[in-house]
Amino acid sequence: MAARTLAAAVLTIGLAAGLAPAAAQADSNGLPDRAKRPVAEGFGGAVSSVDEDATKAGLAVLKRGGNAVDAAVATAAALGVTEPYSAGIGGGGYFVYYDAASRSVQAIDGRETAPAAMTEDSFVDPETGEVISFDEAVTSGLSVGVPGTPLTWERALANWGRLDLRKNLAPATKLAEQGFVVDEEFHGQTAANHERFAAFDSTAELFLPDGQPPAVGSTLRNPDLAETYRLLGEQGTSALYDGDLGADVARTVQQPPVAADTDLIVRPGLMEPADLAAYTAPDREPTGVRYGGVDVYSMPPTSSGGIAVGEALNILDGFDLSTMDRTAQWHHYLEASKLAYADRNAYVADPEFVDVPTDTLLSKEFAASRACLIDPNVAAPAPVEPGQLDGGDCTSSGAGAPQPYEGTSTTHLVTADAWGNVVSYTLTIEQTGGSGIVVPDRGFLLNNELTDFTIDPAEGGPNLPEPGKRPRSSMSPTIVLENGRPKLALGSPGGATIITTVLQTLLNRFDLGMNLPDAVAAPRMSQRNDEVTYAEQGILDSPERQRLEELGHRFEPAPADFSPNPELGAVAALEMLGHGKVRAVAEPERRGGGSAEVLIPTG
Repeated sequence: MAARTLAAAVLTIGLAAGLAPAAAQADSNGLPDRAKRPVAEGFGGAVSSVDEDATKAGLAVLKRGGNAVDAAVATAAALGVTEPYSAGIGGGGYFVYYDAASRSVQAIDGRETAPAAMTEDSFVDPETGEVISFDEAVTSGLSVGVPGTPLTWERALANWGRLDLRKNLAPATKLAEQGFVVDEEFHGQTAANHERFAAFDSTAELFLPDGQPPAVGSTLRNPDLAETYRLLGEQGTSALYDGDLGADVARTVQQPPVAADTDLIVRPGLMEPADLAAYTAPDREPTGVRYGGVDVYSMPPTSSGGIAVGEALNILDGFDLSTMDRTAQWHHYLEASKLAYADRNAYVADPEFVDVPTDTLLSKEFAASRACLIDPNVAAPAPVEPGQLDGGDCTSSGAGAPQPYEGTSTTHLVTADAWGNVVSYTLTIEQTGGSGIVVPDRGFLLNNELTDFTIDPAEGGPNLPEPGKRPRSSMSPTIVLENGRPKLALGSPGGATIITTVLQTLLNRFDLGMNLPDAVAAPRMSQRNDEVTYAEQGILDSPERQRLEELGHRFEPAPADFSPNPELGAVAALEMLGHGKVRAVAEPERRGGGSAEVLIPTG
């Protein structure tokens, strides 16, 4: 049966069977108005994200005949309205797609690029010769990279979508115009950024009404963003990369709209309109490793996510975790993570500027040379050294490159459709609130992604700034195939902890006997070749903690950020259950809980 016919059949069967709730009210998009929930099962397609309004925007596009790619763009655009401190058209990201027709996984690199005028010492104060502080680098035009999100959307839709950009932006445009209800998470993020946001007239006007964060329960409208979305829908992304919108972005980077009464030092940036005109969002060959009976695909460089997750899985594939007790399972997970991060930091950066040994790092032979360093009875003192690329069991190559800070305020979404297509998409503006700078009259924040470079030239390594270079990322949008068909899709925000969140969720699902909702909800820990392992409260309170500490592990609470509890990541995931049925899963509690929906629910 052809894919399009099969999709129609699934929809027809589902509706005939009465799978949609009979008494549900319809929302403004004609969809059943259900309360936000973290797990949904059914047919016809699925969307999972951190935000209910965004998930509904993606579902609305599926209902109108769009596919998984259309739903991903619609969901991402809505996140630009309701999660503007995590993502938006002023940032970038990575788009991984399973195409059912060709049974292949493909990827688009929408990572931001450095302006042509940027050099490895651009973050060095010319007057003092010292590297500027990280806080000063973040809140500046200097940290803003050329945005990649709009071109990612346009390329994905041109390659694989069914609807045009204007139709996919329509739900988000309406949402920006009508507004969304401010929750505690949004209020807390705004309050934490009060000083930064107040430093810019355009940002304060949008996000600090009456000089204060918007009250919980109030409605926040963004008519400027609605108009920007209309412009992109009418003109395409040429409005940004070759038009007046791009000119406004470059002007804002060079001349940030600094408030007269701020005490913050705000450095101008280097971006020119020509940098926008030169931007591309290239296709990339996804990474792929065989783990157990499944194939795990993810994002290659410029992200380090696919390599680090893949190498760690290859290392762990040499052990039978299912036969171990929980302490041993966690110990091996932490040690494999430690080794993968050592190699990631030493060897991975933008492949246009650095010869990244992807094939070697993802080979079973290299993994074996690293796995033999894991002592089941003792944690290796961190930081461990990177491995030797030319072979040699249980050998290292000396001190590795340092790991720069990566902001945690990213977001992730997954979508699927009735034709069997699947999207796993991670996007970001880096720091919570990005650079803090809203483009005047355009309604969106600019990123601070260039702080993902190693900003101190004295530290060296492959991730130093260069003209046109993309900073290394940890984003790990992942699609898992079983017998050539999608089994699982997932990803997470969390900066450098994204890799461990994705890795641990995969291990929970495939090795520790958990179903997907439990694998997502389980407590997390993140070891990134540091002396300490960040851990959530469920790990800190577990009986395994003491046993792991006896092996030499040290734990600290994960950063609490804007939640009263320490948190790591915010997974959005889905799993194919067979015969066209899908289970969509979002966080039950982290970041206030996410939203999972299916087009035709079965319960």
